[in-house]
Amino acid sequence: MTPVRLILTGGTFDKVHDTRTEGLSFPDDGHSQVPGLLQNARCHHPAVTELLQMDSLHFTDFERDLILDACKDADETALVVTHGTGTMGATARHLEGKIPGKTVVLTGAMRPYSLGRSDAAFNLGGAIVAAQCLPEGVWGVMNGRVFPAAKLEKNIETGRFDA
Repeated sequence: MTPVRLILTGGTFDKVHDTRTEGLSFPDDGHSQVPGLLQNARCHHPAVTELLQMDSLHFTDFERDLILDACKDADETALVVTHGTGTMGATARHLEGKIPGKTVVLTGAMRPYSLGRSDAAFNLGGAIVAAQCLPEGVWGVMNGRVFPAAKLEKNIETGRFDA
């Protein structure tokens, strides 16, 4: 089995309902929803790095470089980055060609895991498997599809990632 590391950066995947504002925000304790998701799925093998809790719409090259450094610093060669869907493609292209010898798979969710009826668990499971099977490079896994970094883009009108 190929060891896998998850690098968590926030996005809709990790948002929760904020009862004060009646909106979505990140948990007050600053921790990701992913460890609980993994426990529910009985998926105990990935190592987890909680890097950021941020909406990807606010990412700049600074945050993308933090992700790049975390990928480079990881001992594992199979990496999954949870990421907001809004700028996932931009981050994938920022990473492309800069992490030789590793397979990096970005994934996210259109609906927060905490709210139920979310695509988060499906996308994360697909990304964990893809990171172990795909050749080195940067990829995205969303909606049951695998995309190379150059073609990873959210279709805002359909609410999904299409080829």
